[in-house]
Amino acid sequence: MFDTKKTSFLKSVVIFALALFVLVPICILFAGSFMGADEVYEKIGPVLTDNSGRSATWFFLPEYITLRAYVELLLDSPDFFVMFWNSIRLVLPILIGQMLVAVPAAWGFAKFKFKGRKALFMVYIVLMLMPFQVTMVSNYIVLDTMHLLNTRLAVILPAIFSTFPVFIVYRFFKGIPDALLEAAAIDGAGPLETFIYIGIPVGAPGIAAAMILGFIEYWSMIEQPLTFIKDKALWPLSLYLPGSSGNQAAVALAASIMILVPPLLVFLVGQKYLERGIQAVGLKE
Repeated sequence: MFDTKKTSFLKSVVIFALALFVLVPICILFAGSFMGADEVYEKIGPVLTDNSGRSATWFFLPEYITLRAYVELLLDSPDFFVMFWNSIRLVLPILIGQMLVAVPAAWGFAKFKFKGRKALFMVYIVLMLMPFQVTMVSNYIVLDTMHLLNTRLAVILPAIFSTFPVFIVYRFFKGIPDALLEAAAIDGAGPLETFIYIGIPVGAPGIAAAMILGFIEYWSMIEQPLTFIKDKALWPLSLYLPGSSGNQAAVALAASIMILVPPLLVFLVGQKYLERGIQAVGLKE
């Protein structure tokens, strides 16, 4: 038989090694944001200038620490804040719209029986599995017909009707006992009252998990705004880095750190709900 302590130790070592492997790029990014522009360009300049005679180098600690990149980003880069608020104006309406559309839809699939329910839900699953590139052309044609291209609604409306949150919340609603709903009906509660006073409170962890995952996804979206929005004044923060030039490498590294802050805070604040929602999705049904 295997030694339980040795097995546990090996698992810990493997997990730690994998975590370290994932954290190395973030550590390099964090250290680079405190380097001077000359030092950053000296280390990664060969990559930016396509100099085949030299290779890029990097160290975990800067030769001298400076906040110049953050000062230039936060005080001398108004485009950064414009794109930040553009991201807020895109992500918040998407999440609110998903909550208004996906939650009732998931409740209907989970607790109402109607003809074609399974087939329709299968269509939802198929749409969820399709990448953006598959539906890009059809979305573009529909949005162009509605004269919504080059507006925020061109990104917001397709995202509101995403099937992914429906799938997550559905699996959680499906685990609510029918006996609880029958007891509410006996007490005189109608379908809407049952949904509001029982479905939403009991399914709150699943709803929170869908919203957190949605925020992380749409905060970093790139293809949708690039495809549907041509006016750079409406671009979100996720497109700030592609517009950075080689001589702004230090500022780009600082911007990368700042872009990571909102989703990291959302994850840390909602981690408990995210874990409960994911566990419920895995255990129910």
